[in-house]
Amino acid sequence: MKNILLLFVTLNLIVVNTQAQGPPITADKPIMLGAKRVIIKSLTEIRTTDQGTFIKAPLMVHYLPTSNLLFSAHIPYVNIAFNESLLEAPKNFSGLGDVELLGKYQFYQKDATGKTFRMVAKTLQTLPTGKDYNLDGILTGTYQSYIGTVAGYESIKYGISNELGLNMSKEASLREFRHKLGFGLPLLKPSYPVKQVNLYFEYQNSWFYDQGSYRLLYAQGIQYAIKRLTLETAIQFPLIQNNSPQNLERSVFIGTRYIF
Repeated sequence: MKNILLLFVTLNLIVVNTQAQGPPITADKPIMLGAKRVIIKSLTEIRTTDQGTFIKAPLMVHYLPTSNLLFSAHIPYVNIAFNESLLEAPKNFSGLGDVELLGKYQFYQKDATGKTFRMVAKTLQTLPTGKDYNLDGILTGTYQSYIGTVAGYESIKYGISNELGLNMSKEASLREFRHKLGFGLPLLKPSYPVKQVNLYFEYQNSWFYDQGSYRLLYAQGIQYAIKRLTLETAIQFPLIQNNSPQNLERSVFIGTRYIF
């Protein structure tokens, strides 16, 4: 999914303008930019739970050596603030969180006039560079290995992304089957240079199989892209929470992205 597919029809084939791709906000996409591209981005999460407010502000550097291969490093700054009303609250903390290393490989692509379908394999390795606060996705202090696949369908009218994967860790609370489903709706007509507003509707299912817990999240987001710059924001909240160690109230995401 991206903020717009710029299509030029030549000999009844689609050509995608790779300068203008905008990914989903809380989900992922299988469509990549061209070779030798560098993307600098951040997606700050402000998470509110029944235990406190936790912030993750990562610096993400993406590099594509080829048009179907991507490597990325995510270096997060985190701020952990527990509610003062908790009887035995851990100490608050600000500093380096768990560094993440991302790899993606696009192994399938089928283009047609005005539409495309693609699939990627991905892996996300979480390094225990931060302290152990047992905050999944923010600060765990534990090594984790995620593997999954992402499939996506794109047209000039809408986009759909679907991800299925497994997160592995020695900590039982982090062992997770994860499924993400996202829909993107562009509000403006395709143009070049890029100027687009997108709405995103994104779901995340998490089954923590060793703990017998389940969580269904929904995120509503909006994205504005102009030329090589993308600005985005979303609010995510739980639809279902069963046996969750921390009850999520909401997460607010604020992000930016620039293509070199």
